[in-house]
Amino acid sequence: MTVKFLKRVTAGLLTGAVNGLFGGGGGMVAVPLLKGMLGYDDKRAHATAIFVIAPVCAASAVIYIINGYAATDVIIPAALGSVAGGLCGAYFLSRFPKTVINYVFIALMFAAGVRMLF
Repeated sequence: MTVKFLKRVTAGLLTGAVNGLFGGGGGMVAVPLLKGMLGYDDKRAHATAIFVIAPVCAASAVIYIINGYAATDVIIPAALGSVAGGLCGAYFLSRFPKTVINYVFIALMFAAGVRMLF
């Protein structure tokens, strides 16, 4: 096994653990790992994080549903909104400069952190 492969597996392990533990947020970990640990450029890191997070979210969702933690009345409406939001986000990712994407990402991470404090 190469060092590059081990870094990729480690990034996946960390992303999956955060996503499974907190019920989301793996993308917040995946993007910095893809950029810092693996050297991906900003847009590639954001886009790749989506593909990494999709199966992780599916696996976590199954466990949450089995254990009765999921609010089933919100799943369909939230999924529809998430798909629409994902399409919009993917559209704008290719149109905004990387600095705008970075500042929006930083602002969201900061707001999430502040929100968790209060």
